Amino acid sequence: MPIYVYDILDKKGKPTGKTVELVQSMKDDALTAHPDTGQSIRRAITAPAIAGKWSDIKGKSALSNSNLERLGFTKYERKGKGYMERTAGKEGPRSISADD
Repeated sequence: MPIYVYDILDKKGKPTGKTVELVQSMKDDALTAHPDTGQSIRRAITAPAIAGKWSDIKGKSALSNSNLERLGFTKYERKGKGYMERTAGKEGPRSISADD
């Protein structure tokens, strides 16, 4: 079942800036009152979190050191001011310095 985000409303029906996440069936109507506290709420419109081909979840694994090395890439990471060290790959120098 999906998780829906609801805005908590004040007594005038305006959003308070606080939200609550509730698990609810897609078949159910949107709630108008918080099931535990009875406060007025309304369903908020939010972007869905879908792990597709270009999502953050997939992007992190695609750019992992082991995957880059497997594909033949070399990756350097900054280790200090003006100094970079190879963290993936076998080609190229072990480190690069701005002084070189």
